[in-house]
Amino acid sequence: AASNPINTLFDVKRIIGQKIHDGGVSLDVKRFPYTVAPGPDDKPMIEVDYKEKKQQFPPEQISAMVLSYMKETAEVFLGRPVTRAVITVPAYFNDSQRQATKDAGAIAGL
Repeated sequence: AASNPINTLFDVKRIIGQKIHDGGVSLDVKRFPYTVAPGPDDKPMIEVDYKEKKQQFPPEQISAMVLSYMKETAEVFLGRPVTRAVITVPAYFNDSQRQATKDAGAIAGL
């Protein structure tokens, strides 16, 4: 992480389900070492070098990647497919953030 801070993503959940110009998002984005740019419908898009290409991902996709990794780890441990999971969100999340988290779970196959 310390050797590649621009591609080390963290706190993505802080901007999931929000618009790039929302007050809290613009403050969070300023402290991230990685680039967050406006995307379609004012959605924040996270820019990273992924598979040797500069790509943009919405926060839901990044969360889905994390959930997919956790799903695969659970499947190896359990020895069977995992299709359902309980994904918690902070109490302060609004409906848009909750829905975006559900969308990330669906993308991950949960």
